[in-house]
Amino acid sequence: MTQTNRLSLKAYRNKSFLNSRGARALRILSEYLEPESRLGHYRVNDTIVFMGSARIVSREQAQVNLAAAEEGEGDIESARLGLEMSRYYEASQELARRLTQWSKRLNGEERRFVVCTGGGPGIMEAANRGASEAKGLNVGLTISIPRQEFTNDYVTRELSFHFHYFFMRKFWFAYLAKAVIVFPGGFGTLDELFELLTLLQTQKIRKHLPVVLFGTQYWNEVINFDALIRYGTINAEDMMLLHRTESVDDAYEFMVGELSRYAEAERGAIL
Repeated sequence: MTQTNRLSLKAYRNKSFLNSRGARALRILSEYLEPESRLGHYRVNDTIVFMGSARIVSREQAQVNLAAAEEGEGDIESARLGLEMSRYYEASQELARRLTQWSKRLNGEERRFVVCTGGGPGIMEAANRGASEAKGLNVGLTISIPRQEFTNDYVTRELSFHFHYFFMRKFWFAYLAKAVIVFPGGFGTLDELFELLTLLQTQKIRKHLPVVLFGTQYWNEVINFDALIRYGTINAEDMMLLHRTESVDDAYEFMVGELSRYAEAERGAIL
């Protein structure tokens, strides 16, 4: 009788186990170790994070949408608002381009203050696009969610990461960041913004981390910070965690000033 030789399946090749509840810790750890390895290989020292809505489109696309609405293919008022909001796409693109040009002029072998986004469409795409136009590497941290399973075309391919766990994605936003710029956005943007503010307020993030809230008109309408102060749920001093502006020039000058003053000598990913 012939005995069939069968090799046992190695644990790290056992997909059934790796995708099981019991291996969750390994999957979480892999979303720390693999990005750390790849970012280190490309000498990405730290980042400037851009956050904002995936639904804000470029002026070109907004004009196409408005033309279609005027032909009866959509809501005209929504299309007009989309065209108005496209100014934030342009601002994100220009700011990312200028900051990338500035960071490329810094001395050293490591890549400093690399543009980093959630890797999706909208404001994220605009920032990756601006960095790409400046011939700079840029990072995209995408997430497995409905309607956003792709990475935009401007993310540096080698620095495109796809996460399953939201908290690991947000860890990489905070861990590498030396500055954050938050454009108008919805639930996801608000979640990211308030988690960062909470970590700064409670000093769980101890590094100097400037946060720019871009789009004064939008944010003044969406978040009533004055009411939070009036009701005593935050202190007036907490507003010093934010720099609010509607100007690309002001945002650029503020960011470069803060990064030059605090972060240039503070190398590497830290909290």
